[in-house]
Amino acid sequence: MEEKYKQEPSSCIKVVLFGPESTGKTTLSRQLARYYNSVWVPEYAREYLQNKWNNERKTCEPEDLLPIAEGQMKLENKLAKKTDSILICDTDLLETKVYSEAYYLGSCDPILEKYALENTYDLYFLTYIDTPWEADDLRDKPEDREEMFEAFQNELIKNKKPYVLLKGDKKQRLKTAVKHIDKLLKK
Repeated sequence: MEEKYKQEPSSCIKVVLFGPESTGKTTLSRQLARYYNSVWVPEYAREYLQNKWNNERKTCEPEDLLPIAEGQMKLENKLAKKTDSILICDTDLLETKVYSEAYYLGSCDPILEKYALENTYDLYFLTYIDTPWEADDLRDKPEDREEMFEAFQNELIKNKKPYVLLKGDKKQRLKTAVKHIDKLLKK
């Protein structure tokens, strides 16, 4: 039953855009996929939660987290089969874990936590909060950007995940990300 949260074996390099809301993860994911002529894995939670908002006028609740994690991994595993070079992930289960702990008094479902820590990626790109915050139906913490950034960075450090901090405008972030991905591709 828990297998649906697990990564399937893959020969591609996997990188994750990681960080607080409205920090340019989706924009950069798309840019990187175009640059490398590869595929990117969108953030399943956006679709899931936008549908919930549209249909019920409700935001994320703790019982949504495992279905979001399942949907994210199903999408990632499916798209990983479409490339043998690099897979750009707009998010991962570790991001869902950080949000769970931030929104639900430090708690995280043990199944989500297990796979958030077990699933592996070659590199994380931690997106800094130096981009303008943009409102939408789902974003709700413009005043907590520094606190959320620290939570994301602390999670990477605590779990010894390899990461690069991305700052600056879109052009600078893309340049920095490409430099680090190229290093991975040369290995």
